[in-house]
Amino acid sequence: MEYIIYNDKLNKTDLMLLNIVINENCKVGKNVKIYSNVCLLGNCEISDNVELNVNTVISNSKIGKGVKILSSHIEDCKIDENSCIGPFAHLRNNTIIGRNCRIGNFVEIKNSTLGSDCKVAHLSYIGDATLGKNCNIGCGVVFCNFNGKIKQKCVIGNNVFVGSNVNLIAPIRLEDNSFIAAGSTINKDVKKDEFAIARARQENKKNFKNPYIKHKKS
Repeated sequence: MEYIIYNDKLNKTDLMLLNIVINENCKVGKNVKIYSNVCLLGNCEISDNVELNVNTVISNSKIGKGVKILSSHIEDCKIDENSCIGPFAHLRNNTIIGRNCRIGNFVEIKNSTLGSDCKVAHLSYIGDATLGKNCNIGCGVVFCNFNGKIKQKCVIGNNVFVGSNVNLIAPIRLEDNSFIAAGSTINKDVKKDEFAIARARQENKKNFKNPYIKHKKS
């Protein structure tokens, strides 16, 4: 079931039936679709034509027009127009998401700014970073922002591609149009239009038998 707000008036009975909580300090626009078990807490601004799917929690955040949020937690953030968040994403602590971005499942973003048209499809962590426009962050990418004492920053330019399972060790800068190969651990700056690869060399040992596995006699 869903509840659609066509004007500024909220039917409290319908909201209760769907287990929807909207704090009295929240502002909700027109044609907003709100599904069951959604909570709007603190001071939220929800613009027109937004869709808030089931089990979404938003607190002290501003959501732009046409944004779609699927079963995610949003805290102290700003999300610009026509971006799609989730399912099961966690955005927190002064995160700003630009227009037309795609933040996918099991992505956590903290204290970071993403420019327009960025894609972080799944299973990644971005912390204390600035990303330009049209960046792609692959699956399993980790922004290593904490050295045990202080948080440090990553700066990513425009049109940067970061392959899957990459570790970016802050502080680091990836300039415009740079490309990071999957499986790399990057601890040095990458200049404009450069390709970076940082992997251990693969070695295949012949006739290897795992001592922990019983091998059947042929």
